[in-house]
Amino acid sequence: MTLKKTGIVFFPAFDWAISPTHPEREERLLYTRDQIFEEGVFDLPQILEYPPRLATLHDISRVHFCVPRVQSRITEAHLIAAGATMLLGDRIIAGEIKNGFALVRPPGHHAMRVVHGNRGFCNINNEAILVDYLRRRYGIKRVAIVDSDVHHGDGTQDIFYHDPDVLFISFHQDGRTIYPGSGFPNELGGPRAFAHTLNIPLPPGMTDETFHYVVDNLVLPVLKDFQPDFIINSAGQDNHYTDPLGSMRFTAQGYAEFTRKLNPHLAVLEGGYAIETALPYVNLGILLALAGVDFSNVREPDYWPGRLSENAERAAKVRQMVDQLREIWDGRDQVDVEKLFGTGRFYQRKKRIYYDTDYIDEEQLEKLRLCPSCPGFLIIDSRADHGFGHPTRACCVSVPFNACAACHQEAYDAYEEGKQTPGFQYVYLQDKATDVYYAFDREKGQEWVSEGPKNE
Repeated sequence: MTLKKTGIVFFPAFDWAISPTHPEREERLLYTRDQIFEEGVFDLPQILEYPPRLATLHDISRVHFCVPRVQSRITEAHLIAAGATMLLGDRIIAGEIKNGFALVRPPGHHAMRVVHGNRGFCNINNEAILVDYLRRRYGIKRVAIVDSDVHHGDGTQDIFYHDPDVLFISFHQDGRTIYPGSGFPNELGGPRAFAHTLNIPLPPGMTDETFHYVVDNLVLPVLKDFQPDFIINSAGQDNHYTDPLGSMRFTAQGYAEFTRKLNPHLAVLEGGYAIETALPYVNLGILLALAGVDFSNVREPDYWPGRLSENAERAAKVRQMVDQLREIWDGRDQVDVEKLFGTGRFYQRKKRIYYDTDYIDEEQLEKLRLCPSCPGFLIIDSRADHGFGHPTRACCVSVPFNACAACHQEAYDAYEEGKQTPGFQYVYLQDKATDVYYAFDREKGQEWVSEGPKNE
């Protein structure tokens, strides 16, 4: 019988950095590569390394509204990081490998559907681009994303908040104590995807013990119920006890055991900024766990059993929260959605988004068509203040993969209406159902059309 291997793509992005001394820099992966070589991991028959490939601009447009255009918001490094996840996805679907680890940067889980710049070190969302690529090319329907970064995966949540076919679970340090200040238990998904977003904010100082309580008592049971066709781990490692940006106390062993239990199809690197003391050991543990190789000897040089402890009262509150979220999940089909979200043709919500890297303040009005036949199309009125005194305003219309004919037509009508509205400088239509993307620039009086490959 042929040994099914674990694929790995390693891309440190030598030519991309926010600044020379920024925590998100190429050294994040160079120490990891040294550790992997030192341990002889690439010589194991269970490991298969691939060179990365580039995503296309259309792959980005399938997920994001980049204002004014995709080219203005990304570099080649972003296309390679996203393309690496897609390459591993292809190889997994083809049966060439059993799972994979995309050890890439730049990261992506803070990048939302609308992109005006860089926030949380992220421009585009690698996992979301992979999800929509797999759904478009292979017809995969149900996907689960489990985000284990210390920071709430607010971008991934935003992109799939109204999508009933994507389950998003994020456990992270409490947003009252860390960027981006979101990810609370009441953020549960929109009216067509209620309880398909689950957030577990953890008090600072939690250890592997509480980490695995959440995994065993919420993450794994919910995944078993949801029965996804594909599982992705947003593998942020800044929950580690030495990370300079977080205040959690997870270990390399804790991460490796989590990976063994979750058994994801693909792990995608997100955060983690303890370049020497955490990343080489955590990444090694994750890779060995994916490959089914013994990881029990992977330990940080300064760790010993019993070194880390947690506050019992805080841990008890997490257990209570897990019970409440499990109850919400179990009773999701009995919830009166109209009572929660209201009735009418559209559900609306306002959002305020801050780009901490580029100092952009954005306000959004989001409108979801409450369709009885499909998940409904989405309209976003986005106003972004770049600090120059002239805010940018964009109208973004998104058609879901399984849109009904009525919503399809209404969405195109909304796009045409946006083009006739002088207040919008940019108007976009993202048609996932036919894999076509339209962009209208009022100042230039031009419209661009992008179509996906016909064989996908």
